[in-house]
Amino acid sequence: MQIGLGEVYSLACALMWASAVVLYKYVGESMSANTLNLVKNVLGLALLLPTALFVEGVTIPNLTNIDWFILAASGYIGIAVADTWYLQALRYLGAGRTAIVASLYSPFVVILSIVFLGEHLAAWQWLGFVMVLAGILVVVYQRHYQTIDRAVLLKGVVFAASSVFFTAAGVVAMKPILVNDGFFWLVTLRMMAGIAGMLLYLVLKGHLKSTLAVIREGEHRWWSIGLASVFGTYFAMLFWLGGFKYADASVASVLNETANIFIVIMAWLFLKEAMSKRKTVGAILTFAGVSVFLGLWSQLLI
Repeated sequence: MQIGLGEVYSLACALMWASAVVLYKYVGESMSANTLNLVKNVLGLALLLPTALFVEGVTIPNLTNIDWFILAASGYIGIAVADTWYLQALRYLGAGRTAIVASLYSPFVVILSIVFLGEHLAAWQWLGFVMVLAGILVVVYQRHYQTIDRAVLLKGVVFAASSVFFTAAGVVAMKPILVNDGFFWLVTLRMMAGIAGMLLYLVLKGHLKSTLAVIREGEHRWWSIGLASVFGTYFAMLFWLGGFKYADASVASVLNETANIFIVIMAWLFLKEAMSKRKTVGAILTFAGVSVFLGLWSQLLI
């Protein structure tokens, strides 16, 4: 397998998102998760819009009506709905359980890509795929969890699984559109649709005024929020969709999964979190799986 721009962008996306997650550790509790999500997306849009204008001018992509609908729907369900449901899952399950359910992201993308895009994986890629997922599960699995009610557990799993499914469905639906010219405008317009959906939700719930008050009046670590938005929204979004533009969706999604491993490594380096033997084994297994998935083993044998 030849490693191209898509594969590089997908790994870069994972690295950028991991960097953002580590920076979000410094944000504190001055904002709720929903408010922070809105702020980081608005800051990301503030960077995406001038980038699109500088690189591509004012030429809006020439899309069909169906393509415009898919673009808007992808932004809405992927940013407004999926992110909200993911945050809801965190409330029910906690970070550990949610991370395990979120590992369904790449299987969802692979299945949807095979069914709707006609993609396929070679036998050795399936092996690498399983190794990557196994490595991630080894890292995020915890032997002992706080006991929670079965009904709460079920709600959390439904929210988490639905979140990653909508994220997967949104980006797979976007894949055919990304081949068009105007990539930066496509990313920017998708972000606009997501933010519009979030604002509409706040208006309908009557929470817009209070949310803006928290943003305006609270004591926030803006340096951390701003830097995390640059890495986690601006660069990560561009690299994420760039990976899907230049590589098969199934390939890009598996490489995106390495973000969890990068998070563990960077948390160890910068946040002084413990690096257990289990985490080390999981990281090694994941990167070995990526090597197998990309066919690096075959190149070493040449």
